[in-house]
Amino acid sequence: MKIYYPDYYPSFQCLAAACPDSCCHEWEVDIDEETAARYRSLPGELGDALRQVLKDTPEGTSMAIVDRRCPMWRQDGLCRIQAELGHQALCKTCREFPRISHDYGTFTEYDLELSCPEAARLILSWDGTLVETTQPGGSEPEYDESDMAFLLESRKTALNYLNETNDSPAHILAKLLTYGEALQEQWDGGKNASFPKAVSLSRTPASPTPLFAYFSGLEILTEEWKALLQSPPKATRLPIETKALLRYFISRHWLQAISDFDLLGRTCFCVAACILIGSLCAPIERAAQLFSKEIENNIENLYAFLDGTYTEPALSVDSLRNFIS
Repeated sequence: MKIYYPDYYPSFQCLAAACPDSCCHEWEVDIDEETAARYRSLPGELGDALRQVLKDTPEGTSMAIVDRRCPMWRQDGLCRIQAELGHQALCKTCREFPRISHDYGTFTEYDLELSCPEAARLILSWDGTLVETTQPGGSEPEYDESDMAFLLESRKTALNYLNETNDSPAHILAKLLTYGEALQEQWDGGKNASFPKAVSLSRTPASPTPLFAYFSGLEILTEEWKALLQSPPKATRLPIETKALLRYFISRHWLQAISDFDLLGRTCFCVAACILIGSLCAPIERAAQLFSKEIENNIENLYAFLDGTYTEPALSVDSLRNFIS
């Protein structure tokens, strides 16, 4: 089986107590069944403390949040479980975060979550270099291989364009949006798509305020995110890091269309994410990290956006074109 990952993936090191935002902060962590059983059987003070904060839900077991933080998160910024029992005693979620993997049967892709501050720093400086290796394993895919070939080839075209272009961030987003629209038409049985050589931009781009309003209506985890969405957008948007953001979003989300054939929705997501992140009145790394924490890591918010592409005026292709500046 082939394995692919961005060249920054092996270099990630958790900042631990030095992290400006912790994965122990505000998130309610799901505990896998094996770890939950171990925690419930632990003797001593740590076992007593864990039994008090583990809670059962219809979806499984999770760690209750106390004062908007994991109760195992010590005042020195370290995890009590890891400190007393070692890294392997952590639940699967905590052991792996921010590492993610997408298993497509005949190949697997690894990456880091943009919602981690240190991962965000690496992602926003990425030049697009991918590493390919192999390992034993693999399985028969559960999808039509011709559909995956279509997604892989179109994604390769988009990523090659990002690696080679000197276009402005606005032209990059506009071209990608046009390409995604043409690809969806082809996938639905229309004419073959080609990457656009040129696009026209609005001379008077619309304010992305409707985009802010839409995201304000989704589930919100942090007060900081809420405040940013309630603040006026920046006058100048689309920073130089837009290209790196697009590489990340395309690499992570493009192939996910194999599950529902909605490539246009994911293209709109990539473009809208860059517009919103660039428009927030916050440093680019912080804005990107918060977006991922609030939207990418909340499956309900992510799928609400994909559905909204076809129902919400602020998320339509025409609206996104008008927001690009």
